[in-house]
Amino acid sequence: MHRNKSYSPPAVIKLFACVLILTLFGCGDPVKPAEVQSQPPEKEQPKIKEKEKVILCFGNSLTEGYGLKPEESYPSLLQNRIDSLGLNYRVVNAGISGETTAGGKSRLGWVLKKKVDIFILELGANDGLRGIPIEETKRNLQSIIDTVQLKIPDVKIVLAGMQIPPNLGEKYTQEFKAIFPALAAENSVHLIPFLLQDVAGENDLNQEDGIHPTAEGTKLVLENIWRVLVSVL
Repeated sequence: MHRNKSYSPPAVIKLFACVLILTLFGCGDPVKPAEVQSQPPEKEQPKIKEKEKVILCFGNSLTEGYGLKPEESYPSLLQNRIDSLGLNYRVVNAGISGETTAGGKSRLGWVLKKKVDIFILELGANDGLRGIPIEETKRNLQSIIDTVQLKIPDVKIVLAGMQIPPNLGEKYTQEFKAIFPALAAENSVHLIPFLLQDVAGENDLNQEDGIHPTAEGTKLVLENIWRVLVSVL
């Protein structure tokens, strides 16, 4: 009688190892080392843009750009200058024709609802043309400065100096002119000595009313502003 052929334990282990090896090498292509190592490069994280700063131009028709196209007003020209230099500022035109210092004081609250970094204050001309008492004009401008500094402690204020024709007498004209350097000194704010320097009284640089600059005149107004503003920026 013949016994069935059997395998000893060592033989079984060797047989299992051979089958395992054949199975591994017979199931598809082997993994290539190069394929494992070549990982797609990580995407560069986009840089976070610095928060945009705001320049608020607060004034009357000279700021609004009376008689001009919107793109010809000095705030628009200022934005173009800033953009050309790659500076991160947005210029806001908050000028209203006919605005007095009293009117500006009354609407200041809603203008300051958002953060402002530089505040250009251009008011007073209509007060002078109407003969409003000097002390009243100065008091209103002081109130505007106080409110702006109170609501935005780190704000930089640029005050636009103004002059008027001597229609109301030499005394009133000189006292009006003196308002602006006095306020600038008392409050340590930046001063544009005369917003309409080299423009006022020049027929070819003013509209028919003789008060509001033409598009060419406004370019000179921008330069008067820029000479002071550039150091603030």
